[in-house]
Amino acid sequence: MATAVTLIPGDGIGPEVVNAAVEVIEAAGVRLDWHRAAAGAGAVPTHGTPIPAATLASIRETKLALKGPLATPIGEGYRSVNVALRKEFDLYANVRPARSFAGVETRYTGVDLIVIRENTQGLYSGVEHFVDEEHSAAESISIITRKGSERIVEYAFQYAKSRGRRKVTLVHKANILKCTSGLFLETGRKVAARHAGIEFKELIVDNCAMQLVKNPNQFDVIVTTNLFGDILSDLTSGLIGGLGLTSGANIGVDAALFEAVHGTAPDIAGKGVANPSAVMLAGVMLLEHIGERTAADKLDTAIREAIASKEATTPDLGGSATSRMFTNAVLKRLR
Repeated sequence: MATAVTLIPGDGIGPEVVNAAVEVIEAAGVRLDWHRAAAGAGAVPTHGTPIPAATLASIRETKLALKGPLATPIGEGYRSVNVALRKEFDLYANVRPARSFAGVETRYTGVDLIVIRENTQGLYSGVEHFVDEEHSAAESISIITRKGSERIVEYAFQYAKSRGRRKVTLVHKANILKCTSGLFLETGRKVAARHAGIEFKELIVDNCAMQLVKNPNQFDVIVTTNLFGDILSDLTSGLIGGLGLTSGANIGVDAALFEAVHGTAPDIAGKGVANPSAVMLAGVMLLEHIGERTAADKLDTAIREAIASKEATTPDLGGSATSRMFTNAVLKRLR
């Protein structure tokens, strides 16, 4: 029986790269029942909202979603649809792998680390307001709870154990943010004490950023709060070649959403030159999540071999190939 998955093409280049991902996921040999749904800026003209009720209902039914990038206005309009979806389904763990690609020239080789970010609290809790009628000052409240801290750090240790990872590094700013970041650190230490078989280290966030740039190979699994994780996961993407090669998973107790983490790239939308690697790799994470490990490994290998061969490199990686050409290169290796 086919596994049902909500499919959200998204905005800009989203439909192009998502369709390519669907093609290679199916070619990996797994039967999935795709339930197409709308979200983002493209949904507003038809549905009057960036998150239609039908889309939420679909995710509640399938408990799985694969999505492309969604447009969010900057400084005005509706809040991030990505954040709203994470809150709606309590997708508390954001998982962002950063692993070097053969054939992609960067300053580093052998990078293989994971950033696990608390996904629903901190400064992204959305509790903010102007403090005066003139809108000359505003404040935002960072919400950190013991429960939220415990479950994300526990998730990081369980993730490390299940994948043979050797070390978890907790990143914080407890030297300055003594209550919020202090609570996260205190809770993390208690969780770490339950996992003596995994090395535990704690780093202040600014030092972590420097250490990542100096020697990313010293890291294995990084766990941190929402804002810090957002920033550090983009930094780690840069270590391996950029957001076009980075996928992400948003995991909760009852649902999971997998995505390309890059933007909508409206300047190249419809031109057929977008790199579909990120959402394809999100498909790999989806397959792993549903227990299709053989197909996941097969697809991951095909994507990496296609990139390494340089036979169909898209413009973001210095080539001139189209999205179709790259997709065909992946399909050739799957067949």
